[in-house]
This record gives sequence, C-alpha cells and structure tokens, in this order.
Amino acid sequence: MVSSLHHIYSRAGSGALNYLNVFTNFIFFATALLLLLAITNFFTIRRPKSATERSESVSILIPVRNEAENIADLVLSLQAQQFLVNPEIIFINDSSTDETLEKLQQATLGGAQIKVVNAPSLPSGWLGKPWALQQGFLQANGEIVVTLDADVRLTPTGISQAIAMLGQRSFISPYPRQIAKTFSERLIQPLLQWSWMSTVPLRIAEKSSKTSLAVANGQFFVVRKSALNQIGGFEAIASEVLDDMELARALIKSGVRGGVGDGSSLAQTRMYQNFAEIRAGYGKSLWKAFGSKSGSAGAITFLVATGIAPLISWANGSPLGFLAYGFVVITRMLSAYRSRGKLVDSLLHPISCAILIYLIIYSWRARGVVAWKGRTL
Repeated sequence: MVSSLHHIYSRAGSGALNYLNVFTNFIFFATALLLLLAITNFFTIRRPKSATERSESVSILIPVRNEAENIADLVLSLQAQQFLVNPEIIFINDSSTDETLEKLQQATLGGAQIKVVNAPSLPSGWLGKPWALQQGFLQANGEIVVTLDADVRLTPTGISQAIAMLGQRSFISPYPRQIAKTFSERLIQPLLQWSWMSTVPLRIAEKSSKTSLAVANGQFFVVRKSALNQIGGFEAIASEVLDDMELARALIKSGVRGGVGDGSSLAQTRMYQNFAEIRAGYGKSLWKAFGSKSGSAGAITFLVATGIAPLISWANGSPLGFLAYGFVVITRMLSAYRSRGKLVDSLLHPISCAILIYLIIYSWRARGVVAWKGRTL
C-alpha cells in the first residue's frame, strides 16, 4: 500500500512538473514574440519628417474643463507654431467652474489669435469631451483638424511635422512623450506605449480594416475634416469613455485608414502627478479598455504571463524564466527609448504589471462611481 501511495504521489508530482514546464515554455515563446514585434515596431514606427511650410488650412480644437492652470502656457505653445498658414485655434469651454474662461478671455484681450466657444450644457447621451469636441468641429473650417488636450505642450514645429506624418492617410495620432516624475508615474505611464509597441504590428494596422488593431491617443490627434464628416464628427463617440480609441475605430469602420506615430519629439504631457490622480484617471476608463469583463480577465492573464510569471519562473531556477524576463525588459527598453522615457524603469516591469492589474480591478469596482473633472462616469 505504501508503495502504491508513493507511486500515486510521484505521478502527481511529475504531472505538476510537466504542467510547470509547459507553462514556462509558453511564457518563453510569448515574450519572444513580444520582443520580435517590439523590434519590428522600433524600426518601422512612423516618425516625424523635417518641418516644411504647410499649404493645408488647419483647425486646432482644444476642449477645456477646469484647465485654468494650463491656459497661459498652452496659448503660448499654440501661438508659437511655425509653417502653418493662419491656423484656426478654437478653445471649447466645457462648463468650467474655475477661471478657465477668464484666462481665455484675458488671452484674447492680450492679442492671442484664438476663438473661444462655450459648449452648451451637456445633453443626455454625451460625455463631456466628445460633446466639447463636437461644438468645435461644427465651427471648424480647416481641411485638417487637430485635437489637443490642454496639458499637451508642443514644439514650435509640432503641428506642421504631425501633418507631414499624416501623408496620404486620413488620420494619425502622434503619441506625445509622457512625462513621469514621481515613482508611481514611472511605474505606470510607460506601460501606455509599451502595450501597443509590443503587441500591435503598426505598419499593418494603419492599412487594415480591422478595428481591433486601432491605436490612438486623444492627447494629440490629426484627422482630415472630410473623414470626420463621414462619421458625423464626434457624434460617433458621443458616450465613449475611451474617446480616442473609439474615434480611430469609427474612422476605420467608415473606410478610411490611419494609425499611431512617434510624437515624442513633437509634444509632451504630464497626465498625472501622483498615485491618487493615476487611480482616478485609470479608474474612469480601464473597465472599458478591454471591452468586457472577460476581456479584462484576458488582459490580466497576459500581464501575469508576460510580466510576473517570468520573474517567478526565474526565481525558481528556470533558465527560460530568466530569458523570458530579459526579453520583456528589452521590449520595455525599446519602447522607453522611442518614447524618451527612462530605460532603468524597464527593470521594474513585474511591479508595473502588478499595479496595472490592481487598477483594472479597481476600475471595474469604481465603474459609475469614480468622478473626473467634477463629473461621475
């Protein structure tokens, strides 16, 4: 009987070891694929061309809600734009309760060539940013429409070079450099660019009709007015929390093409300044980012398999675990180099993944409760 029990336990241990080996092999090949795609994107991502005079008429839309602290620097940044012919700069005040409107009025009195539109009260079925953008769209006369977030700062040739990047496509999203100063920012913000640099074949995506390959960032978005006309402007994303991604998907679905580009030399922004802001910001949108609870579960599984499991496997003495961890760190370094981030933060990828998993779960729990800019989403 003792011999039989020993045989059973030996078989169980052997089976568990086999499963562990299979899983280790899986994470090794998964991270190797991430590395291959990251290297491809590193060399092929669309990058800015030299600044040249643009002949296209341009409308720049900036939705603002309680952005008083950003107005002065942003206006200066826009007024300094070069190689554009009389750009139309439209600020859309979205029911601000601080001094945003007063700051804009001061700028116009000071000679700034900007137009200020007050968005009507938010109607049912709309979220604030799409509603504000729609009011700007209805006023825009340019062949090219550029949307910017208020915390974005441009180089003097940022918009002209972004339009050059657009080329013959209908839209492009030049991904700004994400400034991260505090430790929590440095852990989380680099994951934004890494997530698509290592999982989406960018040059294929920008020619594809598959909306699942769409990548965009509403902080800086360049689109032809004719393409926006086809989808009714921003009405197509009226109630979307992830307005940027859904705008790209709506445009692709309408038959036009575009994608993301490296805008780190054209623009920069600091989205959040501490972990409380990070949690609130991600809390409002991560529940929607993966489509459903099952999609979020898949994302968590991906983060565990490619971010946390390699380190655990390595700690248990697996050479493949060590290689898998090395592969994923290199993907992070490639992304950091392209986005002008800190290479050393790549070594903390497992911790970053663990925190992002927490934020995904938090976002689902906070759905319909978390507030952003004074509104509950």
